[in-house]
Amino acid sequence: MGDEVTGSALRHWDHPAYTARLQAGRTALAQLLADRRLDRDRPMTGLELELDLVEPTGDPAFANDAVLEHLHTSGEEDALYGAQHELGAFNIELNLPPRLLDGAGISWYESDLAAVLSEVREAADKAGVRVCPIGTMPTLSTDHMHVEALSTARRYRILNEQIMSQRGEDLRIDIRGAESVDFTSSSIAPESANTSVQFHLQVSPEDFARYWNAAQAIAGVQVAMGANSPYLFGRQLWAETRVILFEQGTDTRRAHQREAGARPRAWFGERWIDGVLDLFDENYRHFAPLLPLCDEEDPLAVTAAGGVPSLRELRYHNGTVYRWNRPVYDVSSGRPHLRVENRVVAAGPTAADICANMALFYGLVVHYANAPVPLCEEMDFAQAAANFRSAARHGIHADQWWPGRGLVPARTLVLEDLLPKAAEGLAAMGVVSRDIGRFLGVIEARCRRGVNGATWQVARVQVAEHRQRLERRDALRAMVLDYAARSADGKPVHDWEV
Repeated sequence: MGDEVTGSALRHWDHPAYTARLQAGRTALAQLLADRRLDRDRPMTGLELELDLVEPTGDPAFANDAVLEHLHTSGEEDALYGAQHELGAFNIELNLPPRLLDGAGISWYESDLAAVLSEVREAADKAGVRVCPIGTMPTLSTDHMHVEALSTARRYRILNEQIMSQRGEDLRIDIRGAESVDFTSSSIAPESANTSVQFHLQVSPEDFARYWNAAQAIAGVQVAMGANSPYLFGRQLWAETRVILFEQGTDTRRAHQREAGARPRAWFGERWIDGVLDLFDENYRHFAPLLPLCDEEDPLAVTAAGGVPSLRELRYHNGTVYRWNRPVYDVSSGRPHLRVENRVVAAGPTAADICANMALFYGLVVHYANAPVPLCEEMDFAQAAANFRSAARHGIHADQWWPGRGLVPARTLVLEDLLPKAAEGLAAMGVVSRDIGRFLGVIEARCRRGVNGATWQVARVQVAEHRQRLERRDALRAMVLDYAARSADGKPVHDWEV
């Protein structure tokens, strides 16, 4: 979503022609798959991280322009960390260079993350603000929810206009958890409260369905272990409020479409797949295009001539369907490939925590994608979706339904069954035993102590309210400042004091 969109492109948007381009892209991709022209046997990985900026008071800092300006003039190469705008003016996105995970690849990711975050913190200091990698911004208030809270990047303003236009009425944020929120917004600004980390895994086309299905099956476990989003608009809601907020904050459905069961754009899915084209076909069937990003390229002609099509329309339409595990078609060094983009886990709290979440994902998805009996043959898709929802509500204290175990506490399932399987998966990727032990050890410690980002946030706010006698708003500010400082120290969250 890095390209800018112009108002002129919107005014001259030829919808039938755009739809035809989308279909041509799908046909071209099908031909590439049939001709076996997509890259294979290079399991490259990648990582994107979204961050929040906060004022010295603990309130959100709408200062990403200033921080990015300091980053881009600091003498460092911008490509080192791919820093760019995100949806909210208090958000920043970072993109780390892709790498193989074998050897000490996870440790290298941790080192890269630590170095990049240090650079961003220096730039934030120059702008008079702080950095906070957290799932939902706890001190964001409904008073902030106006279009001026969005980034100045033109594409986000147009995305807002298009979502609100398709919906035809204000967005409603209605979340019932430990407490409740019921709020309407005339813009998509509430969605800017969310920040996440995305893990990418390049896979062979013939293996794509096995990896995507495995990623869906383990999504609930990922959320349970990595939940870090308990607060929104001053209220304690779900352990991973990000999930329901994303669904409601990007909902383009009109009232009659919601009543008829139309799918929201933030979507878990509805079935296991047989191939990547199943997902792009669902995109076309269920979701109208939002952005008029057209290319002069004729994808069918390029493909027929033996070239590599960019499939720009297909890619950008796919970029506005917010699956929790998203298919990605991309071209790198002239070679087209497919990736699974795992979007399940919240940002933060530290580089060590992010890399522990990474180790759990890659280990489990590789193990189950290559298991003799796939999870999708032992688990109904509806059960995988229910696991995901339960984990979002209850986090590390959720129950998960699992083949051969039935309903079991997530902590027990991970400790007794899944950590050894994740270790096997990482070993199959060539990850050194030292990294396997260290990063999966973080997940083990979370399970044994019952602590992750969400539980720490709640405990810290309760201390501020009950021991320090602070009102909720001030308690949240105190927690955010404490969180930001501890995140900078780098110690994983299960070792944080309350």
